[in-house]
Amino acid sequence: MADSLLLFKRGPSRSTWLRARKARPHLILSYRPRRRLGRLRWRSRRRFRRRLLQAQAAGVDWREGGCLVSRAAAPRRPKTAAPSPRPAEDPAPTCSAILPIPPVRSAGSGRAVLLLPLGQGFTFSGICRVTCLYGQVQVFGFTISQGQPAQNVFSTYTHCRLTINAVHYSVHEKSKKEMKREARSLLRSYLNQDDRYCLMKNFSPLCSILLLERLKTSTVNFIISHPGLSYVFVQEIPTFQINSEYFALKSVGIRRERKKTGLRLTESAFSVMEELVSISCEEADGCPVILVCGSQDIGKSTFIRYLINQLLNSISCIDYLECDLGQTEFTPPGCISLLNVTEPVLGPPFTHQRTPQKMVYYGKPSCKNSFENYIEIIKYVFSSYKRESPLIVNTMGWVADQGLLLLIDLIRLLSPSHVVQFSSDRGRYMPDLSPSYVDNMDGLYTKSTSKVRNRGFHLAEFADSLEFADEEKENPLLFTGYKLMSVKSEFVSGKTPRNRESHNKVLRELAVLSYLGQLQPPVPKPLCPLHGLTPYQVPFNAVALRIIHADVAPTHILYAVNASWVGLCKILDDVRGYTSGPILLAQTPICDCLGFGICRGIDMEKRLYHILTPVPPEELRNVNCLLVGTISIPQCVLKSQRGLEGTIPYITTDYNFKLPGASEKIGAREIEETRKEKVHPKPKFYRKTN
Repeated sequence: MADSLLLFKRGPSRSTWLRARKARPHLILSYRPRRRLGRLRWRSRRRFRRRLLQAQAAGVDWREGGCLVSRAAAPRRPKTAAPSPRPAEDPAPTCSAILPIPPVRSAGSGRAVLLLPLGQGFTFSGICRVTCLYGQVQVFGFTISQGQPAQNVFSTYTHCRLTINAVHYSVHEKSKKEMKREARSLLRSYLNQDDRYCLMKNFSPLCSILLLERLKTSTVNFIISHPGLSYVFVQEIPTFQINSEYFALKSVGIRRERKKTGLRLTESAFSVMEELVSISCEEADGCPVILVCGSQDIGKSTFIRYLINQLLNSISCIDYLECDLGQTEFTPPGCISLLNVTEPVLGPPFTHQRTPQKMVYYGKPSCKNSFENYIEIIKYVFSSYKRESPLIVNTMGWVADQGLLLLIDLIRLLSPSHVVQFSSDRGRYMPDLSPSYVDNMDGLYTKSTSKVRNRGFHLAEFADSLEFADEEKENPLLFTGYKLMSVKSEFVSGKTPRNRESHNKVLRELAVLSYLGQLQPPVPKPLCPLHGLTPYQVPFNAVALRIIHADVAPTHILYAVNASWVGLCKILDDVRGYTSGPILLAQTPICDCLGFGICRGIDMEKRLYHILTPVPPEELRNVNCLLVGTISIPQCVLKSQRGLEGTIPYITTDYNFKLPGASEKIGAREIEETRKEKVHPKPKFYRKTN
């Protein structure tokens, strides 16, 4: 109540004050209207909240000064009462005088109408569907105009809150009266007459009007069905600002947040982004290749999402090359992929899992101890880039020691036209990757220009090791130079060196759950537990097997595959000639990955794998290889299997941590570069589900 006005003023005498106190309305917020909310004790706050809820249940509305009066008939104050600070002849509108700008009005169950004046923003948490009824707004860099399709917006608690900003738009010589009449006619389908009158009281030229609708998807419902994950989208935080706006937004599934919790980019980030958008739209001789690099938790992924949305305002599609194995943007973790992005990304990675144009399953969230394979996979995926649209390359946050040398190799391999380098006072030091610095610096597999010139080193040797095409071998690594664009980041991350690994693991598990959510039937059908879905039956002799991260004895290979996260891949070798199985591969192939699944069980009698996957059947016909890496099924999937009685399949409390490799973390990044990787035995997985 810090912003509310005093309901009564102290009269000239105590008797006058007592008469005014007795004559006040029945539903009053506090016996001490002059006392501010911040000074109330916890008991007073509980009493205050209880009275607000009672008033709301009684069907009352806010009034200026902190009292609640029935909507049907607001009783007039008696003459004995002290005069109100607001003139009596000026009736208090039920929206503008009591609700902070921008005002929100309920538009029925699960819908609300928001009016945004030009230059104003609405920061919120939760998920909703946004439709621009009038004007033009911008969300996460993407512009939504009147008449465009609605967009699903995800402002989760795992990332910065999103803000809807009203932006300037062109008006064809219309007067304020004409614009007001047009906006009022658009609102007739959503608001009643009283609410329209309330909202139009705040109407101003170049304002925008939005329709916020409750968003329900099978993927979101599947994620929040697991214990402890509902907080990702909605958090019930105690609040004392309970008013009509609060209940209108709650019906949508969102809540207003403070502006400081929203996304904030620096001026250097906006300047670089504006230049990149201009270059991408005006490029005549080809499409720019934009490589983004920097240390961990500095804002690279957020910048890339914002840049993608900005580019989609002007061009129809953008290509995206994912080189960060641990925090992938559009696929489950452990993948290197190339995608063609045509729709905006208005949320964190686990809200927009998409099918890539080309993808290879690396199998681990880090490339340490396997650099050459990492480089070769990137070369294989990058060969599918057609140079028909701008390409954005996301790199790892490992920029120290060998990670920096590997980044130099990537720059030479991909030959970007622009390199966006992030730096921060709080992040790890990283030298400026200027063209001259890269030319004079050795990488892991490439030599500097001076050594090439002085020692007779031929770049074609590196090309032969990476299997370049014949037409590229003539001059595979021609250093044409690039433009270095520096961004000074002030990104504040909630991660610390102590919780970074656990936080990243949660994000990886959310990406896996989001992918598995594609197995669920569309809304409004109820969720189906994974053990209730019918898996595909795959014969032993139809697919080959390979454990990526370790050497496993052939007698134990099926134990490692059972109840594991598997990559469904397509290799060039024909495996149909084998009469029995399982078919084991001696080396990890570099091949296309068509999707992922869970090996739900293995039938040894019929010699069948039971695979649960959302990949369509027409794509599954091309799968002839199953790859198993360190990416594991989230534990919540195994623990929270609904409808089961007795012992839960694949779960045991009798676990021997003294076994070799039993105490190692599955799915975690390697901390020591020289650590020997061991096979992770799976004593948890005992039998096939029914």
